[in-house]
Amino acid sequence: MNESLRSHSARMELIQVRNLKKYYTVRSGFFQRVRAWGKAVDDVSFDILDGETLGLVGESGCGKTTIGRTMLRLIEPTAGEVYFEGNNVFTLSGGALRTIRRNMQIIFQDPFSSLDPRMPVGESIMEGLRINRIGNRKEQFDIMIDVLRKVGLEDYHARRYPHEFSGGQRQRIGIARALALRPRFIICDEPVSALDVSIQSQVLNILKDLQEEYGLTYLFIAHNLSVVEHISDRVAVMYLGKIVELAQREDLFRNPLHPYTQALLSAIPIPDPSLKKKRIILKGDVPSLFNPPQGCRFHPRCPFVKEQCKVEIPPYREVEKGHFASCWLNE
Repeated sequence: MNESLRSHSARMELIQVRNLKKYYTVRSGFFQRVRAWGKAVDDVSFDILDGETLGLVGESGCGKTTIGRTMLRLIEPTAGEVYFEGNNVFTLSGGALRTIRRNMQIIFQDPFSSLDPRMPVGESIMEGLRINRIGNRKEQFDIMIDVLRKVGLEDYHARRYPHEFSGGQRQRIGIARALALRPRFIICDEPVSALDVSIQSQVLNILKDLQEEYGLTYLFIAHNLSVVEHISDRVAVMYLGKIVELAQREDLFRNPLHPYTQALLSAIPIPDPSLKKKRIILKGDVPSLFNPPQGCRFHPRCPFVKEQCKVEIPPYREVEKGHFASCWLNE
């Protein structure tokens, strides 16, 4: 076992997600009866180790963001449990919930809509400190200036308003705001998807440097596998509300076991134009969350579909050491 894998296996679980479900309802009629359930997150379980980055990838609408927001109780779950350092987040309330939320922060995909346009960014960063009654005014100001510098901005930026910044600068402000409370765990909800490629690398490097300095743990949500490969230790692949594959980054990119993962990897461009890559083109559209297909949810689009796939849900199991997949091809 190499050194990185040895240190990885020695880490403790910081986050445990167990059988997480988030269903949305469609109601109609005079009595507003429930007519359908949309299973945005359907019985998902995984762990995140202390100090690691778990990448969560999949097409738009597969439930990635819903997982992140449900974990923080920004939206309430339908069922399941999320443990942070052994405490079930879903059973906490009042001061206990406020305390644990200080340690669990989020960086939103759209930094502009997550910032108050009428408030200078310095005040936005200090807002969480005031709510959690951390320090006096001067101490809060010093923390704000410190985190601004950490993300590569200047002191005078604290007096400016969100519309005066570029997209990359606003995302740095979002990172600073999450960092101000000194959390242990941060959900990065597609933090670079709206940025130019050159700016993406700067933001990713900031996240990696901060992780090393503060010992942060990340859930990194994205649909760009090139970005995920750069920053993640392990990668989970999600399709239509379920995790279909999870493995160490190197194992997943070297030997993807699920046909959906293989299709996603085939779409990554190769920088050498002289090399040709065989694309796996998926047929059809992503099925509706309100009417998922019977059996394996991927079978209507799978190039290797068998009759068994159409009627039976494949078990999510460990195919190789540390490499989990849900596919009848691996049986």
